[in-house]
Amino acid sequence: MEFSCLRDELWFGVKLTSRALGGGSSLPILAGIKLQVREGEGLLTLQATDLERAISCSIPIENRGDEGTVVVNGDLLAKITSRLPSAPVEVRTIDERLELSCGPTRIELLTMPLEDYPEIPQLPPEPICSLPRERLLRGLEQTTFAALSARETSRLSLTGVDMVFKAGSLRLVATNGYRLALKEELLPELSHEGEYLISSDSLKDLQSILTQVEGDQVELYLGEQNLFFKIGEVIFAARLLAEEYPDFERVIPRENRIGLVLDRQEFLEALQRAEITAAEESGAVILESDGNQLLIKSSSAEKGEAEERLELLRPSEPIRISFKAEYLIDALKKMDSPEVIFWLADPESAGLIEPASEAEEDRGFIYVCMPIRLD
Repeated sequence: MEFSCLRDELWFGVKLTSRALGGGSSLPILAGIKLQVREGEGLLTLQATDLERAISCSIPIENRGDEGTVVVNGDLLAKITSRLPSAPVEVRTIDERLELSCGPTRIELLTMPLEDYPEIPQLPPEPICSLPRERLLRGLEQTTFAALSARETSRLSLTGVDMVFKAGSLRLVATNGYRLALKEELLPELSHEGEYLISSDSLKDLQSILTQVEGDQVELYLGEQNLFFKIGEVIFAARLLAEEYPDFERVIPRENRIGLVLDRQEFLEALQRAEITAAEESGAVILESDGNQLLIKSSSAEKGEAEERLELLRPSEPIRISFKAEYLIDALKKMDSPEVIFWLADPESAGLIEPASEAEEDRGFIYVCMPIRLD
């Protein structure tokens, strides 16, 4: 293997694939990035996997040799490429070493056993659908935050985002058992219907990748054990979770009659202030509507108390209810609409937040939150 490439191109590929390194695994080989050059191609393909996700990225090179494949420690390669001078990089293999030369700098890295590297899932031949990058990115932003991390629970279903492909739409759903975020995107063309659960941690990595790559459309492919996302020369493979997802349709309130219409930014900032004096354990804030104003208050023996009144943008029925401030704040931060509607029924039933205006970024988004029982 012998080639040259731009330093920035190499750093881009290494940085991107490094997100899938399995450095904390009991398998040392998962700490490696696989570099492959095929004969007659002017591309270097970089791959990494932790067995739950895999990232593949191809960058342009000037190929000066035959095909070749090596595996090197990903963390070391990332540290080196990030610090190389801004000059073309010459790369070649010498016995069991990978040599990088850049201007006055020459570094050799030991290679890792290629035969130990796991097989990377292969991209299926045809996509099941495609959607604009910005729409998929927005869908992930408005759902992944509502799931639990794998470090927080042993219930795998609560660590994932349920992706439901059906009847010309994609619905992304995430829940931790106390709140639920749902985003629906239209799919003009869909070749395969189905429901697939993906780790929210994996999708947060995909979310980060989508902010770094160029391209307008993301193609989605379905494999036997993976869902693939392809944009340009970057392929992200996420392993499917073999867990049954909760019946989220059953928990979405459909007949909440009390609608509190509020300025989203005012509501968000008032909740952030009230959260400061909320009880540490519950984080609870109390919402009291008299029909024209909303009183937001909190108190704790250790901190003190706070209260604030907001004008409702539309008259409503009176209600007194309590929620975990963090859960409401998280949802409002993910929205762009200037106004929101908070649909409520009674102090013990779930509330539903949705945009009250036609903000394009919030179309298809709803958020459900369970209340905290009042004393």
